[in-house]
Amino acid sequence: MNQDLPVIIVVVPLIVSFVISFTGWWTRRLPFILSMAALSVCLVCSVLIFATILDQGTIQYHIGGWPPPWGIEYKIDSLNAFMLVLISFLSFVTAIYAKKTIEKELPDKIFLFWCLYLLLITGLLGIIVTGDLFNLFVLLEVASLSCYSLVAVGDKRATVAGFRYLIIGTIGACFYLLGVGYLYIATGTLNMGDLAQLLPAIYGSRTVITAFVFIFIGFAIKIAIFPLHAWQPDAYTHAPSAVSVIISTAVAKTFTYALIRIIFSVFTVNFIKTIFPVMDVICWLAAIAIIVGSVYAIVQDNLKRMLAYSSISNVGYIVLGIGLAASTSLGLTPAVMHILNHAIIKGALFMAACGFIYKHNLRNIKDFSGLSRKMPYTALVLIIASLAMIGLPPGAGFVSKWYLILAAIEAGQYPFVVVIFISTLLMLVYFWRIIETMYIKHENEGEPIKSAKVQELPMSMMIPGVCLAALSFIIGIMWISGFFNSFLKTLNQSLKLGVIQ
Repeated sequence: MNQDLPVIIVVVPLIVSFVISFTGWWTRRLPFILSMAALSVCLVCSVLIFATILDQGTIQYHIGGWPPPWGIEYKIDSLNAFMLVLISFLSFVTAIYAKKTIEKELPDKIFLFWCLYLLLITGLLGIIVTGDLFNLFVLLEVASLSCYSLVAVGDKRATVAGFRYLIIGTIGACFYLLGVGYLYIATGTLNMGDLAQLLPAIYGSRTVITAFVFIFIGFAIKIAIFPLHAWQPDAYTHAPSAVSVIISTAVAKTFTYALIRIIFSVFTVNFIKTIFPVMDVICWLAAIAIIVGSVYAIVQDNLKRMLAYSSISNVGYIVLGIGLAASTSLGLTPAVMHILNHAIIKGALFMAACGFIYKHNLRNIKDFSGLSRKMPYTALVLIIASLAMIGLPPGAGFVSKWYLILAAIEAGQYPFVVVIFISTLLMLVYFWRIIETMYIKHENEGEPIKSAKVQELPMSMMIPGVCLAALSFIIGIMWISGFFNSFLKTLNQSLKLGVIQ
């Protein structure tokens, strides 16, 4: 039964999305119920897969019974089993949060939202489990097209933001597809495992090098690494609340995972260390992204836009971890840590920010005066997640930065240590603006803050935010206590062999 779980986790949300598209208009409640049922199945299957991987090793599933390279293979190892749990959990929690926001923001499009939402999750989970590069492209397009549509139904400027996202995202997908085409020309296969075996003999080929460059650029656009981030701030800012949450957490992290998978499972460590030593360039690109994203975040007045630029900076942290992975004994530990940590923390931040919009239609930070009295629990969620992001011990952000610093020192890349410290100070600046406005400034001139009436979020929106805020410190403690050591040991042992498998 466990061998069938990889395909179940993709098929269930796909089928339910079509069911909703045909039946969802009967009642407003049915799409949410069906969506939660499908997402629950995905979450349970993800946990079972992760437990099986840790106990028994890799799971392989051949679609239609056709073995690769003739058929499509779904292959689960420690890395994508970990990602399955993360993405399934985030999609489940975001769905709970989304119910009230969608009823208010998109009252006439509820069943269309849930249909597209499940298609998005289908694409994301499919990207994680697939072991075939062209199948990854198909699932990438399923997720991307759903995401473009979800962004475009937001506020008045969302249509333009969605169209820009569509154009730039399509360019990224084209770069990726061109890279895959070059690999197929060079090897005659699209299976990741086969490619890892066939490519070493032709590593010096310009075709292979060109394929790597195209694929990297394609995913650099998708994950919004500076300077290929032009689509991201508007998409995050103007999308519906629930969409801002899911694309800043699950979508961004899944595309980052796909980049890691291709670099280390297809091209392998030997290629990036000896044949095409591009990792130093990637590290410096990441360092620039870390600083530029933080600087832009400081000058934003709109909270969602500020968080969008903060995400650009934090993508830089992840890419820096990827760039240092082949040069240190820590391997992918810092990158994988920050994928998890940033997803949880940014989810809590966006839930709080969108909660302010839901309850009081507040978007600009300057309008947050007295908000800690009006929405004390939501404000606390924002503060806890902000402290975790800045790096207050034992928060998840502190652990990420600590391991990135250790990796940079071990690799002899001391300038990156300075970059991390500078970015932390910049984070303190832009998050302090929010804390000061909410907790110190008065709502109106001469009116004390305590006069504000409490108007909190519904429990279905409050609980997911509180849970993610709590997890932003609980997960930090779990990293420190060694809870993830077994998973990290398996992952980095594969990396030492030259390829994640």
